[in-house]
Amino acid sequence: MTAEKVKQRLRDVAVGVLTPFDEQRAIEYDKLGENARTLYDEGMRTFLAAANISEYHSLSRRERIESVEAVVEALPSDACVLAGVGGSTADALELIEAYDEIGADAMMIMPPDHTYLHERGLLEYYRELSAGSDAPLVPYVRGFDPSAEYLADLTRVDGVVGVKYALEDPVKLGEAIRAGADDVVWVNGLAEPYAVSFWAEGVEGFTAGVSNFRPEVGRELFDALTEGDWERARALRDICLPYQRLRDETGRNNALAGAISVPAVKKGLELAGLHGGAVREPIRPLPPEAADRAEAIYDDLDDDIDRLIG
Repeated sequence: MTAEKVKQRLRDVAVGVLTPFDEQRAIEYDKLGENARTLYDEGMRTFLAAANISEYHSLSRRERIESVEAVVEALPSDACVLAGVGGSTADALELIEAYDEIGADAMMIMPPDHTYLHERGLLEYYRELSAGSDAPLVPYVRGFDPSAEYLADLTRVDGVVGVKYALEDPVKLGEAIRAGADDVVWVNGLAEPYAVSFWAEGVEGFTAGVSNFRPEVGRELFDALTEGDWERARALRDICLPYQRLRDETGRNNALAGAISVPAVKKGLELAGLHGGAVREPIRPLPPEAADRAEAIYDDLDDDIDRLIG
């Protein structure tokens, strides 16, 4: 897929392909592929494989490659698969090469996991990845608080076709979009809750939250935003908020926000008839009381979807 076609696909809803583990925490690749194909059949065309929500950091290098391969093989050629890449420059380039060989369309560069960061050093990292590969790059901005100047400069790195922005700061987003290159696609990385406000600042696509298991919500929300139907867009966003707020919670015996985010989405997949599966450490399973609440919220969501979408 050409860089221009990747950009077209970024102007859409991007679903994360979660990793179904069995009870022994082994990957069930057939179920992973089935999930991707079902989401494709329900209208999704942009897929994030071996991504953050896929438990990227719990996967070995081989598992990342095999997971991306399972998604690529499950999908028709018009689907766009972005594969998660991270680590040292050398390791990232090796992973990009492996993804290229199995047919991934673009690389989503994971947020930096270094304790000590420098904005100019990060830009050099992306330049090295671009120089070592022809693959389109989509840096994922999350977990650190860069300047708007850095974000604008990021759009001018050769090979960067999009930026996945996942900071709760629409003002900085708007400033960076206005100062950056106009041929790079900005993607809202915080899912449906920020779809309306980030769209107003200039993003052209968003990643899925609830839409990972109820894709019709993402499709309708994207259409409403594209058409400028703000009232409908807000209504569709609002029906996603209870489940998304559940994802933000800490779970048991824990002070870290978002700890149940992945198992909550896996629960949503199962409630929708897809494959969720177990999680790997350091993530914990969904506590029973949270699972019960997820079911209740899902039932309300189902009613809201019937009311708004039919």
